Amino acid sequence: MRKAVTLAAIALTSTLALGAAAPAFATDASPSPSGSHGASSSDSSASLQLSVASGKPGAEVKVTVKAPKGSTALSVSSKALEDVRLSPAGDDAWTGTAKIAKVADGNYGVSLTGTAPDGGKLQATAQLTVKAETPPPAPTSSLKLSADSGRPGDKVVATVKTAADVKNAYVASDAFGGRVDLKSDGHGTWTGTAVVAKGVKTGYYGVHAFAGGKEFDTVKFSTEAGGGGGGKPDVKPVTPLKPSEHKTPKGSVNTGQAPADTAAPADAAEATTHA
Repeated sequence: MRKAVTLAAIALTSTLALGAAAPAFATDASPSPSGSHGASSSDSSASLQLSVASGKPGAEVKVTVKAPKGSTALSVSSKALEDVRLSPAGDDAWTGTAKIAKVADGNYGVSLTGTAPDGGKLQATAQLTVKAETPPPAPTSSLKLSADSGRPGDKVVATVKTAADVKNAYVASDAFGGRVDLKSDGHGTWTGTAVVAKGVKTGYYGVHAFAGGKEFDTVKFSTEAGGGGGGKPDVKPVTPLKPSEHKTPKGSVNTGQAPADTAAPADAAEATTHA
């Protein structure tokens, strides 16, 4: 009798143990909610690539998107890109071409959004650096004179080189009697002919160059008063002799080199001798 009870107790204990284990097994095997892992798995399965890492406004950029087959509502956006449109390029790929927008230089984010086949969100990012093409440095304005010295009447060619968009250029100097306007060749070179002023004094003068109304350079120009153009040396006039400095050559009665009052005594002496 004792043995039968013991077997029954064992059987009951086993049944209870099996019954307790069954609910636990059912809980572990129950399916997870459909969206619980969809977002994370979809995010990790999408990618966004740009054909260049940087560019200037107006340049083209190729966009490549990788996402699970059947993904929808794919969109790429960025302040740095204009009108990105994607087209299918395979079972899990989309491509598009966009132009870099006219934005300030800097780094810009590019984002991909969409919906995965399972309804989860698709997300991916990339970065684009926008850097406007550096314009060539503006040509340095310069002034050149065909000569660094002159005399009254001498001609001097002045040449100014500056940016092509400058509207006017001229030089000014007291050596030239004031302002001398220059003419442009349309490509940033201005030329004109200055004449050394007639009343200029010997010395050094500044020649001031102006472009667009602003002075940008000054060069030194020396002058020598007197003389004519062409670099000919000055001809100094001879100072007339005073009457007392005139001399009568020997054997001469009156050569015209001595005043009449000094020649008279000689004429009278000679007349007396012949008489």
